[in-house]
Amino acid sequence: MKLYYFPGACPLVTHIVLEWIGQPYEAERLTREQTKEPAYLKLNPSGAVPTLVDGDFVLTQSAAILDYLAELHPEAQLMGDTPKARAETRRWLSFCNSDIHRTFGLVFGAPYFSGGDDAIAKVLAAKAGEKLKSMFAIANDRLKGRDWLTGQRSVADAYLFVMLMWADAKQIALPGLEDLRRFQQRLQADPGVLAALKAQSLI
Repeated sequence: MKLYYFPGACPLVTHIVLEWIGQPYEAERLTREQTKEPAYLKLNPSGAVPTLVDGDFVLTQSAAILDYLAELHPEAQLMGDTPKARAETRRWLSFCNSDIHRTFGLVFGAPYFSGGDDAIAKVLAAKAGEKLKSMFAIANDRLKGRDWLTGQRSVADAYLFVMLMWADAKQIALPGLEDLRRFQQRLQADPGVLAALKAQSLI
């Protein structure tokens, strides 16, 4: 099994989950230029990361990859044991992937979406930052009295952790979200998280 990634980008979520699963895997660091080369485009026509290759099976899109890994390794207990538990995990996975991650696209991509207009880019990034604060507040409320989003460790927790890393990197202040910060601090000491961060030269 092989994961293609950029350091600190969303494949870090998959990298953490692979560490939690504890089975052998490879991870190949790419440059943005390499993702546009014909060999890689055969794997991922979008020219993006992550891409997971498992034998002759090639899978793209973070949510699909995480779902696949959790289903492939039920012993890791990263999706839930019942239909309701799995639905709950997928709900929070979708929240991180489709809501928080998508909104970060306006933060990172403000120059592109503004057409190069600096004033518009600043407005886009600021509005996206405000929206992100409200989304992280929802996650904070969910974590009150819980160590994990669903009550047990899941793929959604790895995703939320990486989104918090992005918030810190972009200096998006999240005052008063003590439960969220408690969650972050605990994961910062998690052996699987530390192994993935070290592998990507992030620590």
